[in-house]
Amino acid sequence: MKIAVLDKNTLTRGDLDFGEIEAIGEVIYCDIKSEEDIISSCADCDAILCNKIVISASVMSALPNLKYVGLFATGYNNVDIEAAYAAGITVTNVPDYSTHAVAQHTFAMIMHFACRVDEYDCCVKRGEWSKSNTFSYFPYPTDELQGKTLGIYGYGNIGRKVADIGNAFGMRVVVASRTMHVDCPYPYVGDDIFAMSDYLTLHCPLTPKTEKLINKKRLSAMKKSAVLINTARGLLVDEQALADALNSGTIAGAALDTLSCEPPKADNPLLKARNCLITPHIAWAPTETRRRLIGMVAENLRAFEGGQPINVVTGKSAE
Repeated sequence: MKIAVLDKNTLTRGDLDFGEIEAIGEVIYCDIKSEEDIISSCADCDAILCNKIVISASVMSALPNLKYVGLFATGYNNVDIEAAYAAGITVTNVPDYSTHAVAQHTFAMIMHFACRVDEYDCCVKRGEWSKSNTFSYFPYPTDELQGKTLGIYGYGNIGRKVADIGNAFGMRVVVASRTMHVDCPYPYVGDDIFAMSDYLTLHCPLTPKTEKLINKKRLSAMKKSAVLINTARGLLVDEQALADALNSGTIAGAALDTLSCEPPKADNPLLKARNCLITPHIAWAPTETRRRLIGMVAENLRAFEGGQPINVVTGKSAE
């Protein structure tokens, strides 16, 4: 089996070993900048492994040997699933590899607003505490999470883990999801989640139905004290509407690990919006998480080679 890895540089800084994948077949690592690069580099490949590179219908039609696309990700919106199904190409993803890491990052973002640790660290180092007349110096308001409403939009593996952590903090957890899970111990509240939440965190997939889920209308329904967290996909948010809501005080803050275009363009309105924390799509990136991901991608590929593919998304509705 000849295997092309298209965007290795998105997975490692040289700190990970790809030996498990290299043991399966002949592996080539490709520097891809365009569809033409994919087609020329992968002309005789049986399998493509990629993270965020787009695998379109035209790419698949130009690669007659291609039988398998394996994603270094849970989301698969960068692959034309319908075209793959029509061409008989198996597509697999990696569910649940980053659950702990993304839930952890979600709460790091919540804590940023609740505890203001970075602001207090900076003010101490500017000498403000040294000039204080009292032993305790607290010019920036902080909040207890106990009793606050944590709204979770999307109750998959990550949503469930975030809910459990919120519950451990004593938060009131409410859920909105396209699927009603019979074992969910938290109330499903539908669109009321926008008005109810003190912290609203997104953990749903990007589909045509969820694109710009966060829009002007829903932002206007939220509390002025509310904070929005997005560690899922950037296109879940209408970025101009969110920037306007932050700048006008419609909501209190936002914490984002994903944007609509990555890396962002210089004119993205959120880069200069008030009370907007942005991290560069790193929630999934702890070393242990990426190491686990590579092992699971190798496991998917071995299962496909053995005729018993697992974690297959081919044929699933894009919606």
